[in-house]
Amino acid sequence: MSVDDLTTRAPAPTVPDDPSVPAAGGRLRGGALGLVGVLFMAVANAAPITAMTGNLPIAVAYGNGLYAPAGFLLATIVLTLFTVGFVAMARHITTAGAFYGFISHGLGQVWGMAAGVLATMAYVVFEGSIVGIFSYFAHDALGQWFGWDVDWLLLAGVCIAVIGVLGYFDISVAAVVLGVFLVAEVLLLGALAVSVLVRGSADGFDLGWVDPVNAFTSAPEGGGFDVQAAGSTIAAGSAAIGLFFAFWSWVGFETTAVYGEESRNPKKIVPRATLIAVVGLGLFYTFVSWMVIAGTGGAAAVDKSANNAIGLFTDLASANLGGRWVVDVYLVLIVSGSFACALAFHNAAARYMYAIGREIPGLQRSLGATHAAHGSPHIASLVQTVVTVLLTVGFYVLTVGGDDALQGAYVYEYGLLALMGTMAILIVQSICSVAVISYFHVKKVHPGNVLTTGVIPALGGLGMLYVVYLLFSNLDFAGGGAAGSPFFAAMPWIVLGVFLAAGAGALWLKRARPRTFEAIGRTVLVETLD
Repeated sequence: MSVDDLTTRAPAPTVPDDPSVPAAGGRLRGGALGLVGVLFMAVANAAPITAMTGNLPIAVAYGNGLYAPAGFLLATIVLTLFTVGFVAMARHITTAGAFYGFISHGLGQVWGMAAGVLATMAYVVFEGSIVGIFSYFAHDALGQWFGWDVDWLLLAGVCIAVIGVLGYFDISVAAVVLGVFLVAEVLLLGALAVSVLVRGSADGFDLGWVDPVNAFTSAPEGGGFDVQAAGSTIAAGSAAIGLFFAFWSWVGFETTAVYGEESRNPKKIVPRATLIAVVGLGLFYTFVSWMVIAGTGGAAAVDKSANNAIGLFTDLASANLGGRWVVDVYLVLIVSGSFACALAFHNAAARYMYAIGREIPGLQRSLGATHAAHGSPHIASLVQTVVTVLLTVGFYVLTVGGDDALQGAYVYEYGLLALMGTMAILIVQSICSVAVISYFHVKKVHPGNVLTTGVIPALGGLGMLYVVYLLFSNLDFAGGGAAGSPFFAAMPWIVLGVFLAAGAGALWLKRARPRTFEAIGRTVLVETLD
């Protein structure tokens, strides 16, 4: 029988090398996703239209200015280096825990649990972050269309409720929803970028704007132009902020591995989908951001980025693609795109909870359970919904001006949760790079290539650690208007506390419950260990 036959039938996750490990709590629905389905789930996490509309203006106005496209290209290079080692691991280990399983196999259960819980925390807060920007976009769109001033908490509640329902059912239902939204937004952004090539740019197409070396250049005061923001000259930017928002635009591509147990042939599908997602998104982001700046013009791009972020895209779309109706389509797609992104993060968070829960005896009938008919981690999905509700209500009620869509939804919920989650996920990715090297060259579980499982993952990990360093060095700047809040001050300590507490918990299990400790990160599809 071939590997394809086995993976299509999707055997229950097991731990073939240690029969003493407790049985898993439930199984996901195998064979539900093909290459396109997995790719849609992962790219929807990145949400191209949300990433471009939400992040590019910040990078231009407050980061590396007109060199923002160079930041996206640099991120493409670093993340591709990381992905080479990541997919090498994915060819041997298939688990819904992804980072959790990879790091457990490479560096041991303590590191695996610490990194796995930290990754889970990141995906948990990412849904809340995207719910925030969805509410902001939806509030803005309803205002433009009908003059309505809808409370953003109501919009967030509708978003969370619909996502909760979709998360309860078969993963293929969510994949179809995500696929429709994703294709539409990619087509619109692609058409917008190509229109600039056709119509030309008054400033020309400066190749320096995409030179990766220039990604480390901070935007000068006013972006180098005589432009005004809120009555005062735009302050000088920070290249670190531009790079941070470039990397944040990719977060979620690695969730291809999360859906391995639900795919038809994970050994082939997960590596292919991951590489396509990273390289494809990178080239797309770089091209679109370059064309939008060129089409708008340097000075106008800086001014709009600071004063009218959505207008940076909608004004260009209206001028190049046909008037007001295109703006309306764009507004629909940034709302639907952010919804799709929140749904994708919801699914990823629920599967991380499930992957950890099925290996802990006390959680196997709750977080580690799956729905009998749909094969979905329905209880983990419900828990994720509840957490997102609490986060959203918390930002609405507890922050200054929290009932204002711009402040509560965008600046606080979107901005702060994105900052904390990206900080956490970059740390986990760096640890994963070390785990790849250990798995192939220290433990020598499988033969490894010195270049693809040694040197390249090391370079990718160092690149991400450098971005983390830049982020911490410019944390107050990154926090923007929310930098003075208590939550902002607590974020680094929350990240550190979650990591240390999870590691300490694993050490306790090692001493008190060794059989449970042995199960950490070891639940994988049996045929992938061949």
